[in-house]
Amino acid sequence: MNIDEQRHEALRSLLGAWALDACPRREAAELTKHLVGCPECAEEAARLRDAAGRLSADEPLDPSGALRQQVLDWCLSRRAPELPVPPWAAPYATETAKLDALLRDLGPAEWQEVAELPWHGGVQRWRPAEVLCHLAAVDGYAALALGLPDPVPGASPEPVPARVPPQQAATRVPAQGRPAGVLERTDRLIAEQAGAGPAAVRALWRRQNHALVRTAVLSPHGTAPVDFGFAVLPLRDAFVDRAFECWIHGDDIARAVDYPYEAPATRHLRLMVDLAARMLPAALAALREKQSARAADGTAQRRLLRLVIDGPAAGEWLIPLDGPAEGPEAPAEPVASMVLDGLEFCYLAAAHRDPDRLPVGEYGDRSAIREVLRAAPLLSRP
Repeated sequence: MNIDEQRHEALRSLLGAWALDACPRREAAELTKHLVGCPECAEEAARLRDAAGRLSADEPLDPSGALRQQVLDWCLSRRAPELPVPPWAAPYATETAKLDALLRDLGPAEWQEVAELPWHGGVQRWRPAEVLCHLAAVDGYAALALGLPDPVPGASPEPVPARVPPQQAATRVPAQGRPAGVLERTDRLIAEQAGAGPAAVRALWRRQNHALVRTAVLSPHGTAPVDFGFAVLPLRDAFVDRAFECWIHGDDIARAVDYPYEAPATRHLRLMVDLAARMLPAALAALREKQSARAADGTAQRRLLRLVIDGPAAGEWLIPLDGPAEGPEAPAEPVASMVLDGLEFCYLAAAHRDPDRLPVGEYGDRSAIREVLRAAPLLSRP
């Protein structure tokens, strides 16, 4: 490849950034000059500029939801980001952007619609701006763990451990009732923003999203502990948790305004399923009056249930039914297996499905399966 061909390819690699007005001024000027004499690049530039124009904040959401990702993927294939978003933070970045796209398209009347947010303690009824206050208030726990400002005025968080192992799931789940601090923080932020319009609340929430993702880029290992009151999670799990809730409540808002809303990408959905599966033992402990069953001889049981997820995010998980094993021995076979769709499992964990009416493939100890199905909604909160 000669020098001219190398320069042609270098300039061609800038077309995606140029289409999004993200190209440095000097390179943009050189590329504009190149387009005058290169029909091939000029045609591609026109196509990308047209696609980028359809992503404008002033445009409706009617274009394909995959269009934005296609443009970004093309750009990243030409020029990799200097500081890539960690895989565990990508679902949060995606789901907050998706919800923001829905919010951008809401009219004044739709901002006054009331969304219903089911959870294991009942149903919250909030307008979209109040849902954003809730999301921002809970995101504030992660913000504090990263040294960012808390959006909730006057909040005083509890101390957390110095470190949580990356694969450790929740250390506690509320046995019943509401999670400590979550609704109080939400009510406080709603009251603080009562005089602000929906646009101001959306801007506050979106600024916090961006700050969290930017800071996560500088914490790629994601081991900092985040204390939500209902659980202490490593940062990487906390971001997946926040993506999960953003998707669920975005779906709640979409139902209220009668707007279609896409499920998470398969790779992101699998992270959400994995987190919920790892938190199930804590939910089971919260469901019981006693945290572990005892066999007739007085030794602790070590039963397992095989959770098989079908459809998106397909996979298998072994769920300890009686808490973590205290010794090396474990049963060779699970006492039961249950099969259900990945999306339905997530909706169940969010208390958006009735555990007694959910279509589930069952094999083995039916009482163990019923117990897991009824424990899963305890993972939810408003």
